[in-house]
Amino acid sequence: MTAWNLDRQLRTGEGAVRWSTFGTGDPIVLLHGTPFSSLIWKDIAHGLALTRQVYVWDMLGFGQSDKNISQNVGLAKQADIFGDLLDEWGLGSPSVVAHDVGGAVALRATLLGGRMFRDLTLVNAVSVNSWSSGGFFSTVKNDAAAFSALPEYAHKELVTSKISDGSHVGLSAGVLDAFVDPWTGTAGQDAFYRQYEQADETDTDEFQELLGDLAAPTTILWGRRDRWLDAEYALRLRKRLPRSNFHWIEGSGHMVQHDAPARLLAHLLTPLDQAASPPTLRHNGSRKFTER
Repeated sequence: MTAWNLDRQLRTGEGAVRWSTFGTGDPIVLLHGTPFSSLIWKDIAHGLALTRQVYVWDMLGFGQSDKNISQNVGLAKQADIFGDLLDEWGLGSPSVVAHDVGGAVALRATLLGGRMFRDLTLVNAVSVNSWSSGGFFSTVKNDAAAFSALPEYAHKELVTSKISDGSHVGLSAGVLDAFVDPWTGTAGQDAFYRQYEQADETDTDEFQELLGDLAAPTTILWGRRDRWLDAEYALRLRKRLPRSNFHWIEGSGHMVQHDAPARLLAHLLTPLDQAASPPTLRHNGSRKFTER
């Protein structure tokens, strides 16, 4: 996998947040989720940069940004940092595309922080309630100290398995290694479990009643084969945002950026005023994916 280097930084009281920008045109900001980094946007970012000024960043405690034991890496903190970055960049109303917990960060920034977006695209995004209950997420959150003490080989296998599960079509060895690497070593291992330990649904509870007030034109894109945030979750979000455009990404899991990059990029380049596809859930006898 080719190098991905975030060459600039914002200093915070808890460490440096790394970011980069490239391209020319109207600004668009890409937010990653967990357990990923801005690397997940690499190919999409380069495609968008042909016509847009693209901004990417690694959340505090993720990717190339600083990791230390005293950090607050909760979603409320990340939303505050996002606001600081918008000020640093001088962006008053950019387009925003947010994946996974990046969705919660973006929603907090606009609904609670008053940040204005030209438009918002939510991609398999943490948004409505019950995103951390059950499965891997709650298991790690409830016993983060024990997981942090795993031998290095066991920890690496766990992270590798978790990230692999995010893709429906599968990841090449090089791509998988690039996603796993930031979570290795003592600092990386501690940081991996810290983000789960500090994840708190209170940070999304606080904007639930405001979702209907979302001012930015919004598109929801969802990999239908997501095993972490399933199709039922997507439809709950659609119900809360009835004015949004909604599109399934067929054949894609949670990592839409890797499972269906061409289709994702096509949607991001499509004007928001085009008609949305009606959100329907197929009942074809397959098991329902609910694990996060």
